[in-house]
Amino acid sequence: MFVFAAAVVFKLLTIQFVHGEKYKALATKRVVKNVVIPANRGNVYSVNGNLLATSIPKYDIRFDALTPSVRAFEKHIKPLCDSLAKYKGNSNSAQIEKRLRRARANRNRYYLLARNIGYGDYVRLRKFPLLELGAFKGGLIVEQTTKREHPMGGIAERTIGYERIDDKGNVTRPGIDGAFGIKYLRGVDGQRKKQKIGNGQWKPLTDANEIEPQDGYDVYTTIDVNIQDIAHHALLEQLEKYKADHGSVVVMETKTGEIRAISNLGRNKNGHYYERLNYAIGESHESGSTFKLMALAAAFEDRVIDTSDVVDTENGILTFYGKKVRDSKRGGYGKVTVSRAFEVSSNTGIVKVIDQGYSKHPEKFVDRLYEMGLNRNLDLPLIGEPDPVIPDPRVKNNRWSGIALQWMAYGYGVSFTPLQTLAFYNAVANDGVMVKPRFLKEVKEFDRVVESFDREVINERICSEETVGKLQALLKNVVEKEHGTGHRLYSENFSMAGKTGTCQKNYSDKSKLAYISSFAGYFPADNPKYSCIVVVHEPDKSVGYYGADVSGPVFKKVAQKIFTATPITDEVETLSVKSVAVEKDYEHFYETAQTYKTIMPNLIGMPVMDAVVLLENMQVDVRVELEGNGVVEGQSIAKNTKLKQNQTVILKAS
Repeated sequence: MFVFAAAVVFKLLTIQFVHGEKYKALATKRVVKNVVIPANRGNVYSVNGNLLATSIPKYDIRFDALTPSVRAFEKHIKPLCDSLAKYKGNSNSAQIEKRLRRARANRNRYYLLARNIGYGDYVRLRKFPLLELGAFKGGLIVEQTTKREHPMGGIAERTIGYERIDDKGNVTRPGIDGAFGIKYLRGVDGQRKKQKIGNGQWKPLTDANEIEPQDGYDVYTTIDVNIQDIAHHALLEQLEKYKADHGSVVVMETKTGEIRAISNLGRNKNGHYYERLNYAIGESHESGSTFKLMALAAAFEDRVIDTSDVVDTENGILTFYGKKVRDSKRGGYGKVTVSRAFEVSSNTGIVKVIDQGYSKHPEKFVDRLYEMGLNRNLDLPLIGEPDPVIPDPRVKNNRWSGIALQWMAYGYGVSFTPLQTLAFYNAVANDGVMVKPRFLKEVKEFDRVVESFDREVINERICSEETVGKLQALLKNVVEKEHGTGHRLYSENFSMAGKTGTCQKNYSDKSKLAYISSFAGYFPADNPKYSCIVVVHEPDKSVGYYGADVSGPVFKKVAQKIFTATPITDEVETLSVKSVAVEKDYEHFYETAQTYKTIMPNLIGMPVMDAVVLLENMQVDVRVELEGNGVVEGQSIAKNTKLKQNQTVILKAS
């Protein structure tokens, strides 16, 4: 017994003096920990200062029922319950008091009073009896989180982006918010000590943070909300008309490369369109006839052909190794100039001149495309951009075959994203200077400019001035000349230049054959201010699928609405005129989003897409019965009605 007692004493002394600090730290770690307090993310603004994304603080208010003294608890419990009953509405003060007394009897130190409330309600609750005594005397527990909101709703939501981390630590960072989150928007997180109080619950030790979080910087994008709204709704209208699977539109300022609008809409299983993926940046596909401009640029530069050369389209059918190239016009176009072949988008005409010029040395054609920079991606900060695809006869397993050159001539076998194609067309509009598409204007901390971003040139000259002049004339003639594929877009009061594109998709399986309709160009034609590309995937063939019919009208509508109220086409400065109607609609949406958090707003007259996003941000289930043009005509819950958790709202459009 004596030896056993001596061993126990020895062990106690060892724990106390040898391992004491280690075990004390371990015990403290198990009951106290530092919890990360996320910093408020910086705001994302449009180029004209409109709010595109912001972090809204949200608060959970809890009550430590054991902390208040008996005297303080009994003195303030009834007025506290009266205040809570009035705050919650339709609540019974006596019932609330009964629950709080039960929480004190059960030694509940983490009783929930209010969840996910805004700053105004948080300030109001802090002033309630007992809670106003603070954490140590009143038992007040405040936990803050932030919620990202997009005042413009579904418009450009994918491009504006977000940063999300799931339960497994996987991070998703699409769009501007994701691309610039780490460097600018995220800020520096703070810390707060919490104590374990049992049942897996942790209570803040004090009413203040150990380390205060530092908010992120604000990011000012190049997006113009007026142009964005125009592009979004013009694309949406055409997708609905042609029942297409998805589509995108991009508007870029010619001289600077600043992206003024980018919209990407895909159809869900219910037939409604929303910003599903950033197709303009991340989806590479065969170009079809929009690539004919690149093919002719190479041929002009190498002087193997000229615009006045005559080519025989041979009844509209050419055959290479048993594979046929056909014109959309039965019988072809006869003998026409190269310029005319481009205007009417003759596949046989363009393929024939490229074949005659490069069939013996196809690598020269590929080298010229490389020199123009078409083999390099744009190195965008937004994630997801693939590399362009250009077959090369010198590279094994690079899609080269006996018909690769001929198929490339009219846009098959090559693959580009819409934005990569637009960068080339914009370079033609910019007299041969290729600029990098840009999404950021500057970064600010309040009014202090942290960093600004200027024009970045990718290629000082994609080709000679002579070739650029020829390309500009070709694109202008497509719209202005009679029988040009874009002649229906022509307007006497407004000049445009561009190229239509109609490309087959899934052509290896005729049962799945679909089309990609596109239009790329710029406006005004003589002194370009903006370039634009529209791409629509899988329009309903029974309604129409040619680029001039499907994508061209979107281009024209965007161009004309930007050019609204401009009487003289040479006065490019007036292109930036703001649309009063667009401003009014945006202000209405923003005011609604800020005013209504738990009360049903009046959504009549609002675009369905914006209404759905607004309600989903209020954590309400939405069902849409869409029959018309996408404007809300009716709502199942009357305005000013308090919404319940998981409530379903039915919106009707007719």
